[in-house]
Amino acid sequence: MPSNAPIGVFDSGLGGLSVVRAVRALLPHESLIYVADSRYAPYGERPDAFIQHRSLAIARWLRERGAKAFVVACNTATAHGVAALRADDAWPVVGVEPGIKPAAATSRSGVIGVLATAATLRSARFANLLARHTAQGQRFLCQPGHGLVERIEAGDVDSPAVMALLDKYIAPMIAEGADTLVLGCTHYPFLIPAIQRHFGTALMLIDTGAAIARQLQRRLEEADLAAPAIAGNAGSAGTNGSIQLFTTANAVALQTMADRLMPEAPATPGSTAATDVSHICATSDAVSSHPAAPRVATVEIAETAPQAAAGLALP
Repeated sequence: MPSNAPIGVFDSGLGGLSVVRAVRALLPHESLIYVADSRYAPYGERPDAFIQHRSLAIARWLRERGAKAFVVACNTATAHGVAALRADDAWPVVGVEPGIKPAAATSRSGVIGVLATAATLRSARFANLLARHTAQGQRFLCQPGHGLVERIEAGDVDSPAVMALLDKYIAPMIAEGADTLVLGCTHYPFLIPAIQRHFGTALMLIDTGAAIARQLQRRLEEADLAAPAIAGNAGSAGTNGSIQLFTTANAVALQTMADRLMPEAPATPGSTAATDVSHICATSDAVSSHPAAPRVATVEIAETAPQAAAGLALP
């Protein structure tokens, strides 16, 4: 696999763009292919087996497009799918998990809130994470964020409906003495401004995007897959890798968030122009025409049959 091949990044929806932003900040010379599986978002309300099957299907799709590494930028998909993805060691697979360890080290009160999807909170992986990092006397208040992912997927991060949900979920944690809040879903960093406006400095917010980017960097270097830095002025478009954005639904919402986070990020030359997308994927059927960030293409990704989970190796 050539070191200048792209890195595949995937989430149940547009939340993984918070991870893309962190990866872009640390590794600007790496090219990225991002897939938002918005057709099936949120994963938190889906059966565990379904989450694993979709993770495998998207990984195969990315491998077919030459990805050299895979970032599962979704806490829920990591909890229920990363073990299957790592059954094939032909490429580095980096998952995400709620920041329990840094929260345990940060909290002064010993009371820590965890806001995550229901599927993440019920997973054995999360239970093991809590068991490894809970110090004597610490308490973790775990709250499913029902409804938040759906609002964010619709491009809503600060409406009265969102603020009401945040108050419902977070205020009781503060009342019980929480001084730290783990954002246990990659969608939730988009809510940081709203949380800070509503609750002020009452909580230290734990977002693991930067840690994920550092882990990806380590894995690429270990596998001798790190892309060479391109000569030029640091941060200029000519020295940065390309970004391609795909979604299985709701291209407008993904484009809106991409415009906020990655204005003027370079796309692969010719690959995401709104006037010619047929060569991206035979099933591409919609592309936005916003002028700032890379164009978003809507694609179909074949389903993975349940029985396919028994054969976990990727092509």
